Amino acid sequence: MKKNYLGWAISLAAASLLLSLARTPATAQDQIKVTGKIVPPGAAAPKALPPAGPKGPVPHMADGKPDLSGIWNGQRALPNQEPPVMLPWAEKLTAERTNNYSADDPEARCLPGGVPRAAPYHYQLVQTPKLLLMLFEGNIHSYRQMFLDRSEHLKITEPLWYGESIGSWDGDTLVVDTVGFNDKFWFDMAGHPHTTQLHVMERYHRRDFGNLDIGITIVDPGTYSKPWVIQRVSTLETGIEMSEYVCNENNSDVLHLVGK
Repeated sequence: MKKNYLGWAISLAAASLLLSLARTPATAQDQIKVTGKIVPPGAAAPKALPPAGPKGPVPHMADGKPDLSGIWNGQRALPNQEPPVMLPWAEKLTAERTNNYSADDPEARCLPGGVPRAAPYHYQLVQTPKLLLMLFEGNIHSYRQMFLDRSEHLKITEPLWYGESIGSWDGDTLVVDTVGFNDKFWFDMAGHPHTTQLHVMERYHRRDFGNLDIGITIVDPGTYSKPWVIQRVSTLETGIEMSEYVCNENNSDVLHLVGK
């Protein structure tokens, strides 16, 4: 009787396991190795284009420039992009951070994400003739300032999390030039590093009403042997307003960031 019960229990457990796997999303199943370990989140790369945003004409400011204002969904990287070419120390450090399941990620400890880190949360662009503000819904509910009324950077005496940004128009594309960074933040969950030599150039092009193309060039000779180019897209969010999210309050991430 015990033998039959044990066999029945094993069969039931096996059936339950198969059922749970069947209900697991394909993307999650793809991350499960034969060993049963989960692929580190920083090792994942996009495989398909994100859904497009709403169609319609591009809104414009009174001066005729495209108006980038709006609540945008988190920036999504496009698939099939070239990886960065790193110096040996940076390649080694990135591998260590990735394989340790991003356990030391500063953003998970409620520190600013820096530039050009993309978060899954919404962000809002507020544009005036002299200033473009980027308001972050997630993390520490912070903001970036991109000054459109000057052509030279201020003298930076203390390295910054978001750097010092100035913008100018190249036709209907806003080009943002940012310098003056500290070296404390990661570019992504993979843990790509940088030095204080970091120089980031972003190109914001509102393709139509609901789609924002973002081209990013990262230049840091202390970390990368050539510029790292990233292409992203954001879609306009028309159904909600920004909500308040404060990472510091009841941050449960740290308890789970144990690494290997």
